[in-house]
Amino acid sequence: MWYQTILLALKEIRRNLMRSTLTILGVVIGVAAVITMVTLGSGATAQVTNDISKLGSNLLQIRPGQAFRGGPGGGARMESQPFEDSDLEAIRNQISSLAAVAPVSSSMIQIIYGNENMITSVTGSTNDYLKAQNWEIDTGREFTHGEISGGKSVCIVGASTKKNLFGAEDPIGMTIRLKKTAFKIIGVFKSKGQAGFGRDQDDFVLIPLKTFQRRISGKRDISSIMVSAVDGASTEKVKKELEGLLRERRPGSKGTQGDDFSVMDMKEIASMLTSTTRVLTGLLGAVAAVSLLVGGIGIMNIMLVSVTERTREIGIRLAIGALENEVLKQFLLEAVVLSSLGGAIGITLGLSAAGLLAMLLGIPFVVSPGIVLIAFMFSAAVGVVFGFVPAKKAAQLDPIEALRHE
Repeated sequence: MWYQTILLALKEIRRNLMRSTLTILGVVIGVAAVITMVTLGSGATAQVTNDISKLGSNLLQIRPGQAFRGGPGGGARMESQPFEDSDLEAIRNQISSLAAVAPVSSSMIQIIYGNENMITSVTGSTNDYLKAQNWEIDTGREFTHGEISGGKSVCIVGASTKKNLFGAEDPIGMTIRLKKTAFKIIGVFKSKGQAGFGRDQDDFVLIPLKTFQRRISGKRDISSIMVSAVDGASTEKVKKELEGLLRERRPGSKGTQGDDFSVMDMKEIASMLTSTTRVLTGLLGAVAAVSLLVGGIGIMNIMLVSVTERTREIGIRLAIGALENEVLKQFLLEAVVLSSLGGAIGITLGLSAAGLLAMLLGIPFVVSPGIVLIAFMFSAAVGVVFGFVPAKKAAQLDPIEALRHE
């Protein structure tokens, strides 16, 4: 019985193919929009998580000056005295559970090799910078203790810098110039790829901190400190210890203006960003789902028109013995088949659009089977809900009145 009813429903849909196509268009657009928005949102969340993980494991960044402030002219960091070597040693000696403590100073500088030159970021630090930021050496080696303590003119270059200056040539042992100083290349980092907003993480040069202070900046300042906690340690606890120590060491933090430094926990930032992307994904998905309701209303309208057009046919079926329940099932199945077909087409279009946009935006293509299933079930439910009224109307027609209908 169900098989025959489904065949009748499909035959009726095929008889008015153009009208059926236009009827399911709302459902197709609704399902495709939901799938596209949610898939892109999941990809954006995965990209944020991946970008934060590239910055380093259990990483905290300490910067001088007060955190960003609002108000007129706000939004800028309140600058203060940079860190000193004594601050660095105090952190190393008094804070437990630290895997790496890396002082950092950096500047955008023109680097020259032969006839090639480019502007890139030059960072002064120690080997702890590699541990804190999860950098790995592809070819070559790290700095030696003598190179770090003596401020030698050596450097390790990022993969993009190596490619732009040397192409496929091995740069180990070659020299580049930074501010008229020749630096010998002792290593090349493994590529990390792009971070958020298309920033190339591999476009930089790392030199010893003392070399940076003597040859580049001319100052003994430390602009920031990267701290990496050991595995299993609570970064929240480490952050509190750092804040307590720095409040004692920096008198400016004891005034009414707040701390004269800021400690950023990358895990907190990752959590905040992923929560934000999930909320935005949910909102976009909810807005896109509205078109499913519009598609359901379209199905109901067309089914009501179909009932009117087929009144005489319904009357004949009822007159020769068809039950009201059978007529109800036929029209209800027509609505469900229409909406389910629209859902299937919408899923195909949605995944295709999401895959294309993910490739163009450079974010992962993350498919959620649960969302695909929910979208399809919802589209089928639209057929049941909005198809019930026309089906009920058809089933309750008076056979005599229906046979008189012209």
